[in-house]
Amino acid sequence: MELRQLQQFIVLAETLNFRATAERLFMTQPPLSVSIRKLEDEIGVKLFTRTTHDVQLTLAGEAILDEARQALFHATEVGRIARLTAQGLSGQLRIGFVGSAKYSLLPQLLPPFRKQYPEVALKFFEESNSWILEALESHRIDIGIVRVPLTTGRKIEYRVVEHDEFVIALPAAHPLAKKPRLALPDIAGEPFIQYTASDVPGLHALTMLLFQDAGFMPHVAQEAVQVSTVLFLVESGMGVALVPSAASRNASRKVAFRRLKKMPSHVSIGLAIAYNPKYETATARRFSEMAQVFDVPEAE
Repeated sequence: MELRQLQQFIVLAETLNFRATAERLFMTQPPLSVSIRKLEDEIGVKLFTRTTHDVQLTLAGEAILDEARQALFHATEVGRIARLTAQGLSGQLRIGFVGSAKYSLLPQLLPPFRKQYPEVALKFFEESNSWILEALESHRIDIGIVRVPLTTGRKIEYRVVEHDEFVIALPAAHPLAKKPRLALPDIAGEPFIQYTASDVPGLHALTMLLFQDAGFMPHVAQEAVQVSTVLFLVESGMGVALVPSAASRNASRKVAFRRLKKMPSHVSIGLAIAYNPKYETATARRFSEMAQVFDVPEAE
């Protein structure tokens, strides 16, 4: 069994199309088909079922896919680490991040990282928590910056690197903006912009817990995934929202931020560096180690 056969198997399992796989691997279909058949003969089982118009993984193919990814990953890591030892740190770091990481964490973290590791090529993906966690599981990214708390059963580990707190975001012209601080009951009659439960389950659950403790449930008028989208809806007059206080940085003047009175001590939000222990690279570890706890910006 050769590494190139594992790579061909993995790409074909992802595309389920011989033509697309051949194009991605810069080869033609006939040698690809021969190589896959040789791999199946060597293993002793069929990995794919083929018809004129369809390719599907067999149960055996599904069973070894993750192991094949890990085997290819670790084999590649051996050569990469040896080269980096001889030549100095280089390569690529794929980073998935939630939009709110742009407010304070990334601007403070990226300049020193780029200065210390100039040969590392950074590739960014601005996505939701759920997308980032799934991408870490399948090794489509190397490291993630996610919003905590997390509600996931995945085998993803994380370290909190930025602590924050909720503030109320409301249109600057709103009558409640005249108050220096607000309590949750102050917005009981207001249309509320909530985080989508499927994509941001941690923030969704935490905001609902806050309202439950306050003795009422909000009237949810809109839902959104990214904090930036929530703020856009607030600015557009669609309602009020609970957002991390870091969002007040560089926000529109049309949005006002007010701290909450009597914030429960058990409520904790922030950003974390997340990674998959199976695939953690030396470069990802250096990025994680450079991250540190940042001060919470003051809400206006």
